[in-house]
Amino acid sequence: MNSTSSRSDIDISSDERYTASRRVTLVSVVWNLILSATQVLIGITGHSQALVADGMHTLSDFITDFMVLFALKHGRKDADEEHPYGHARFETAVTMILGIMLVVVGAGIAIGAGIRLSMAHSFVVPSAMTLLIAVITLAAKEGLYRYTMAIANRFESSLLRANAWHHRSDALSSLIVAAGIGGSLLGFGYLDSIAAIIVALMVARVGINLAWQALRELVDTGLSHEDLESIHKTILSTHGVKALHLLRTRRVGGQALADVHIIVDDHASVSEGHQISEAVRIRLVKEIAPLADVMVHIDAEEDVNVPSCAELPLRDEVERRLKKYFRDIPEARQIEHTTLHYLNGRIDIELQLPLAVVADITRARLLAQRFTEATRTDKDIGNIGVSFH
Repeated sequence: MNSTSSRSDIDISSDERYTASRRVTLVSVVWNLILSATQVLIGITGHSQALVADGMHTLSDFITDFMVLFALKHGRKDADEEHPYGHARFETAVTMILGIMLVVVGAGIAIGAGIRLSMAHSFVVPSAMTLLIAVITLAAKEGLYRYTMAIANRFESSLLRANAWHHRSDALSSLIVAAGIGGSLLGFGYLDSIAAIIVALMVARVGINLAWQALRELVDTGLSHEDLESIHKTILSTHGVKALHLLRTRRVGGQALADVHIIVDDHASVSEGHQISEAVRIRLVKEIAPLADVMVHIDAEEDVNVPSCAELPLRDEVERRLKKYFRDIPEARQIEHTTLHYLNGRIDIELQLPLAVVADITRARLLAQRFTEATRTDKDIGNIGVSFH
């Protein structure tokens, strides 16, 4: 049994999340364009391999920022016929692509710098301007990291978190570039190329981590042990829940989904069972931060280690059998309602008759006994209960 959160709450949250995510990404686009152009231009004119490499890294950020904007735009779309669970996995897919791109860029920079380092006999010392640009880039990238991570944490966006770490990797690489250029200016010319290689390895490592996290999400890796413990406690503390089993969770974009089987009283009405399931769902969505929706299945018993009820007949077949069994009991024609309970591999039956059918308690007991005797040979039928009103 399942339903969704209030539509207005979802729309407000979704719109706010999209607006903030789009704003922080556009800020990143502008800064990455300015920084990459400056790094490459000053790196070439100032003879710094490390600064040019860092500039190409920043240019890759500029490209991936547009990928992030694409994912944000399409990932917020509502569910449709082709995507009944929504489009949140766009974020996951783009996060993986972003991670792979980082690995490729890092490998390319490392190979190029390694070749230049191995073939060089003398090194050209970079200009002092390249050091200044590296320091400015370091400050700008760290600022972008902090700004983007704040928005990512606020809205639990793995995509923005990935982009934030992209900025942090740039900041760390700019620090190494600054150190390499500084070392070259002090007379250690090879440090510029070594800095380029270190930056490349750092970039590749971040890319591997991001791609791995996205892959885990795509293969439906569940929530953490701490989140699962919180879910268990919340469910079991809900009035009407006797136990739970088969709890499963998975992440979708910046959110998570769950489905769980809960056990309620075996004679609870359908509407009461539904009410309990709704109480569980609402509490989980409110109290467990990552959860966006929960599918709650109602069980009347622990059905894992007990005889299965899967092969038992449904109501139409049961009523057909009862009509046959009760054909010699005149009072059976006045049965007003039949309640079926599928428990422990059998069907317990409650028959409801008008009080006028019996004259006294003795006859009521005899009639109940006749109903029980009439069904005794049916292996699918368990207890027969009779009530009068």
